[in-house]
Amino acid sequence: MKYMGSKRAMLQNGLGELLGRELAGTRRFVDLFAGSGAVATYVAMRFPIPVLAFDLQRYSVILTDAIINRQTNLDWQSDWRNWHRRAKSLFNTCKIPVADNLTKAIVVNFREWCDQQTKFPITHAYGGHYFSPKQAVWIDSLRVSVPKHEPTKTVALAALIQAASQCAAAPGHTAQPFQPTRTAKRFLKEAWSKDIVSKTRTTFESLSGLFAKRRGQAKVDDANLAASRLRENDLAFIDPPYSGVHYSRFYHVLETIADGDCGEVSGIGRYPAREKRPRSKYSVSSESAEAIRDLLEKVSTRGARAILTFPDHDCSNGLSGDLVREAAMQFFYVQEEQVESAFSTLGGTGDERDNETGRAARRHTRELMLILEPK
Repeated sequence: MKYMGSKRAMLQNGLGELLGRELAGTRRFVDLFAGSGAVATYVAMRFPIPVLAFDLQRYSVILTDAIINRQTNLDWQSDWRNWHRRAKSLFNTCKIPVADNLTKAIVVNFREWCDQQTKFPITHAYGGHYFSPKQAVWIDSLRVSVPKHEPTKTVALAALIQAASQCAAAPGHTAQPFQPTRTAKRFLKEAWSKDIVSKTRTTFESLSGLFAKRRGQAKVDDANLAASRLRENDLAFIDPPYSGVHYSRFYHVLETIADGDCGEVSGIGRYPAREKRPRSKYSVSSESAEAIRDLLEKVSTRGARAILTFPDHDCSNGLSGDLVREAAMQFFYVQEEQVESAFSTLGGTGDERDNETGRAARRHTRELMLILEPK
């Protein structure tokens, strides 16, 4: 799945080993910023302790809960056949425009057709932009037809979200789609040629075989509020945002699929209204330092241990490796490790970026890993 700042690489580059050491004697593992769910699911599948995970965005919670809230395989084949049959019946009610060649005029026509499909909210918002008309109608059809019984419903939704992320015509996240320009048209065509149904089926099968050693749970919640409910012998994992742009701007398409609708959209990125996009203090430079200090104080007060990861340099949200390190030392005994990492710079220009000049998409850096023991 496309996700900026994912910890999958770090889990193979020191973080996984650190977790294995620190989890000894732990009663619960609590991921306060679940994101892609990489860390929470890694722990849940390998260690016999319950995992709790929190995030402001529902798509993140669905991706994580699909694995950590189960202790057995799913019998996915019959569920898939019934799910696909219902979705295909709805899909076949729609006469979808097609074209052998992709030109700017055809893309405009596709967008106009999709904009008229008000009964298909994902097609109405994103068809002709992030997805072809055919892909978008399939996503709507699959979303409406998702199984109703748990845990199959959550696993199916997670599969659809991951498949949509893999097919989205966008560079690494969904802040802006590819446009039908001379240089970008081939990327648009490549993305639109992907089979969303096949990818959903494959991902549904894969996720059905992944489950936790001990059942846990993921919930939509603010990290600082969740931290106030920690207990002694909990191990909290803290991986706060490093961007001065709200993460909801980059994953609004996935959030819409999670919710099933987003209302009217605007701008090149097809953004929902601001009130429909979760806001984090960690992505506001005037609030981020206070937010991280408040979080660390709450974790320490509750008597929980923690592992904190953060890029070891100045970041666009006003935080830095030095600031995070100094804040941690106010409330914890701190041990420090570092690993080589690569993170998204969120390069490019566009809405809410103050016309910043373009930057390389990835930046190689050192990532702090702080092991925190409450004073």
